[in-house]
Amino acid sequence: MFKILLIIFSLLFNSAYAASMKMIGEKGKQNEVTREIVVKMYDNYYEPDSFKVNKNETIKFIVENMGELVHEYNIATKEMHIKHQPEMQKMVEMEILLADTIDKEKMKEMAKKDHAMAHKHANSLLLEPKEKGEIIWKFSSSAKLEIACNVPGHYEAGMVAKITQD
Repeated sequence: MFKILLIIFSLLFNSAYAASMKMIGEKGKQNEVTREIVVKMYDNYYEPDSFKVNKNETIKFIVENMGELVHEYNIATKEMHIKHQPEMQKMVEMEILLADTIDKEKMKEMAKKDHAMAHKHANSLLLEPKEKGEIIWKFSSSAKLEIACNVPGHYEAGMVAKITQD
């Protein structure tokens, strides 16, 4: 019985998460990329700090953490960022996220118990200092989006980049 309830909960969570993801766009395909944008994350700001995109445009973001701290690059609405911040706080409390490192082994172990701890979403990167990553994102939604770092204190300090759509 427990396994059945677990499967039902998992399916409901995944379908709800997929629906919210569609609200902000979707994972892009490499063969649909129309341009690349290089983004550098410094301690509490992005460079560039704003992006202009076209509806249905697929962009490859090449992101490098140039700062001394762990940073996140997350494409979402302001409301989604605010909702995500307690998960990031929990990662700090569980000592998965430290100031300048990510305990990836602990993250894997905790993700078995709490999927949110995996921090593996198509719209997000979590990078240690000097790490690089890529996101290919299709802006198929007209939602008001921003890019933000949800590591505790960073969003509040202004680590947000604006996205405008034509």
